[in-house]
Amino acid sequence: MGAPTHETVARTALGLPAATHVVQWGGHDVYKVGGKVFAICGDEAVSFKVTEIGFVALTEGGPARQAPYLAKGQWVSVNLADVDEADLADWIATSHGLIAAKLTRAVRAELGLT
Repeated sequence: MGAPTHETVARTALGLPAATHVVQWGGHDVYKVGGKVFAICGDEAVSFKVTEIGFVALTEGGPARQAPYLAKGQWVSVNLADVDEADLADWIATSHGLIAAKLTRAVRAELGLT
């Protein structure tokens, strides 16, 4: 697989359980689960949440940089042209799982995420 496009990011994100899409923050594609953001796709880059270890691995020698305004919460940003589609799909799925895990038990049950 080659570099991902906006369409592949959308297909990947919306293929995850209970994922939704809105356009906000100056025309960015924002993907949410239970109303909480798990991925943001801009013109050239996509941002997503990672684990503490993932944050270090991806920003110190990896293809990512700290996501503007979100790095404190362990979010990274990668240029679409610099990553493989399969890797990005794994990172987006992980982000979805991390965000979904923070939802209340009731919300997870309502969304079928239990």
